[in-house]
Amino acid sequence: MTTLIEPDEHKALRAAVASFAKAHTTTENLWHAAAELGYIGVNLPEAYGGGGGGIAELSLVLEEMGAAGNPLLMMIVSPAICGTVIARFGTEEQKQEWLPALADGSRLMAFGITEPDAGSNSHRITTTARRDGTDWLLTGRKVFVSGVDIADATLIVGRTETVSDKEGRTGSLKPCLFIVPRDAPGFTHRRIDMELHSVEKQFELVLDDVRLPAEALVGGGPSHAFGSGGEDAGLLQLFAGLNPERIMTAAFAIGMGRHALAKAVEYARDRTVWKTPIGAHQAIAHPLAQAHIELELARLMMQKAAHLYDAGDDAGAGEAANMAKYAAGEACVRAVDQAVQTLGGNGLTTEFGIARLITASRVARIAPVSREMILNYVSHQTLGLPKSY
Repeated sequence: MTTLIEPDEHKALRAAVASFAKAHTTTENLWHAAAELGYIGVNLPEAYGGGGGGIAELSLVLEEMGAAGNPLLMMIVSPAICGTVIARFGTEEQKQEWLPALADGSRLMAFGITEPDAGSNSHRITTTARRDGTDWLLTGRKVFVSGVDIADATLIVGRTETVSDKEGRTGSLKPCLFIVPRDAPGFTHRRIDMELHSVEKQFELVLDDVRLPAEALVGGGPSHAFGSGGEDAGLLQLFAGLNPERIMTAAFAIGMGRHALAKAVEYARDRTVWKTPIGAHQAIAHPLAQAHIELELARLMMQKAAHLYDAGDDAGAGEAANMAKYAAGEACVRAVDQAVQTLGGNGLTTEFGIARLITASRVARIAPVSREMILNYVSHQTLGLPKSY
């Protein structure tokens, strides 16, 4: 399989991003610096100012930034989820308005799907869109939405109201995706305090009869013969964004794990006790070697998922993306834990900067879908076992 051997252009991109990311010791202005070099929009179509690559290239960029200690969380959201959805399903007007700006980093887009009472069950989404003439009125709540304060708009997952489902609670889902500007009347956000060290903050959103023009609906109306989208293609649009989200979360986790592991290996090589570097002891060396192996295995699954997605195999990519996200989350948590343990007391100091990763590393186990839900998915979708829910 082509994903087993990284092509020369990917190796060159990986080396260039690694060098760039290591040269930036803080995340300040990193987004725009990366955008100027074409890294942020590497997955977006060339016709709209992107690099013409795919999720394979974008995940590589995020992994290397994470390995250098400078991950950009909004890469998962703005170019990977929102950019992909608009590129695949947006109207020509939506593509012209958003894709060049997302590619050059001048504009950001957030993504809102999770709700307080829905959790992982997207079929219980109650954010409702109803028609009012040619406009839409959008009402609902979202939680754990990253970067709303810095985003120019948020891609909101809602559902259309039907005559038989006025409460929006029957479990029948007809999702639609709307582009909601940050300054839209009735659209408010509140920061959620998190025990998480991240430049990007988390928010709760409230949409109170937010009035949107018809062109705010991704795809612009009822889907047509060539499948551009609109209100009949919401489910396709949703999963077109969720699979890249899982792949990119895997890249985020692998990069973070590599970063922690590199610090631990350097420490184990230099730290001498009783005239011997502690890395010479198998009790230190073997767990670090195991962490490296697990990260490499997770990367292979991530590359497979990205390859399938970029090849247009959405079904195959769905399974692989979930597996990649699971494997990367587990590998990252163990790598960070072992890095802290290797440094001992120093692993908890601000100087070495590993302890803050303890909380951050668990994000990939929880978001965007929990490890338990992935196990549910694999058990009944892949193995054919009966569902428990």
